[in-house]
Amino acid sequence: MSRVTTVSASSAWPGLVGRRTESRALGDLVTAARAGHSAVLVLRGAAGVGKTALLEHLVRRTTGCQVARAAGVETERDLPFAGLHQLCGPFLDRLDTLPSPQRDALGTVFGRRPGAAPDRFLVGLAVLTLLSAVADEQPLLCVVDDAQWLGRASAEVLEFVARRLAAEPLALVISVRDGDGDGAVFDGLPGRRLHGLRLADAAVLLDRTVTGTLDPRVRDRIVAESRGNPLTLLELPRALPAAELAFGGGGGGGGRDGDEGDGPPERHHLEQSVRGQVQLLPAPARRLLLVAAAEPVGDVALLRRAADHLGLGADAVAAAEAAGLVEVRELVRFRHPLVRCVVYRAAAHADRRTVHRALADATDADRDPDRRAWHLAHAAIGPDDAVADDLEHAADRALASGGLAAAAALLDWSATLTPEPARRARRTLAAAQAQVAAGSFDDAATLLAAARVGPLDDAGRARLDLVQAQLGSAEHSGAGALRLLLAAARRLEPIDPVLARDTRLDAFAAALVAGRPGGQAGGRARERWRRPCGRHRRRRCRASATCCSRGWPCSVPTSPPR
Repeated sequence: MSRVTTVSASSAWPGLVGRRTESRALGDLVTAARAGHSAVLVLRGAAGVGKTALLEHLVRRTTGCQVARAAGVETERDLPFAGLHQLCGPFLDRLDTLPSPQRDALGTVFGRRPGAAPDRFLVGLAVLTLLSAVADEQPLLCVVDDAQWLGRASAEVLEFVARRLAAEPLALVISVRDGDGDGAVFDGLPGRRLHGLRLADAAVLLDRTVTGTLDPRVRDRIVAESRGNPLTLLELPRALPAAELAFGGGGGGGGRDGDEGDGPPERHHLEQSVRGQVQLLPAPARRLLLVAAAEPVGDVALLRRAADHLGLGADAVAAAEAAGLVEVRELVRFRHPLVRCVVYRAAAHADRRTVHRALADATDADRDPDRRAWHLAHAAIGPDDAVADDLEHAADRALASGGLAAAAALLDWSATLTPEPARRARRTLAAAQAQVAAGSFDDAATLLAAARVGPLDDAGRARLDLVQAQLGSAEHSGAGALRLLLAAARRLEPIDPVLARDTRLDAFAAALVAGRPGGQAGGRARERWRRPCGRHRRRRCRASATCCSRGWPCSVPTSPPR
């Protein structure tokens, strides 16, 4: 087995400018895994600061280890466990070796077997067991890029695994971009923040990027404006005319040394650069790039099928690759995630709809119904009952696998595309309830306001009261939340007795938080068990209420349940 070279502090990896300290830290991480010790590192930094480049160099230089990779995709955040599936996908042939509860949990969230939504702890434990078993065969390096775009479910499971690695020969490296998505879930893990390159290193990188003559004044301006951001240094020269690079004429206007306020923001520079390159391409190549940007998985076969639907041939692929913006190999990969975002956002809405329609047509409805529904929703011009139904079914599957945030987003989208007002209000209310369960209280409040103006029947109004009470209970525990829950239970009693009892139990829990288990909530939780909802459920409810209001001995049954 070959040995991983540890990078010294005085040298960086070949082809990588600067980053001596980071190179050494990542090299030591893999060396520790090969020695049988687990290691975790979270790289944080601004867009384009070099996180992806460091990870790519790490993967290329790692020998004697297995490598598992995943990358968050902005447009895929609402698909539950999509990022986790990327990481674990190559090892799912070992699924049957896991303990049966873990096997069933992981099989359910990955859609390999039916079942109720498993406990998130069990899913995390299953992933930990799976990766540990793989690492026992050969040291394992797990690399997760752009983790700020992972779905909440994937990110929480990944954090669970990172916090519980012990003596496994496993290294986990995660990159998180500042300011996008929710990277806070990885707070507290060992981390390192990446800043811009030093001025000397930035100048070296810029000199390598420009193939022609570079005026020293222009070089100094670009280095100053970039603030050492490597992606800016690579992209800006592409947007400047050769004459300006050589002679400093034209639209220079760089600020004085230390003046950081004259130039436009970094992201604006990058977007302008990529937009300019895309506009120079032939129309078929531009359309091909948009197809690749709208299909976040990087499935080459799917890309080619969608291209066929649009009448795009091999010439379009070749032209897009020749521009250096995308690679079509075993996977479709953009030069940088920002390029994908800019290509997609720069396209006209009509062009996006056309491309998503082609991707929907190219997606197998039996094998991947959720992604097909997702593309169809993007392609919809206005309300569409069939697409709204598909999104609702996708939301049901997301709920079954524990993807609350994904289900809420899908239901919200389904409601938007529903033409019939009553069904639209019902789906909006369901989306609000899912947002409450997912902990997105601001979004839930917005959806509740929209559902309230819709036509709801008595059952719908009662459920609206319930969701409002649940939201109030989550945001403001205490007597106010208790009153809301009890009022919702009273309204539900003649409509849905079982749900009314569940609501009283929620009220009972709120009373515990408020320190009033023996008061109204305890009494309400014990009363009215006459309507049938299952003997054992009634006994549990009555026992729970009695335990807190009168003490544990009074809650113990004197005879076993029949």
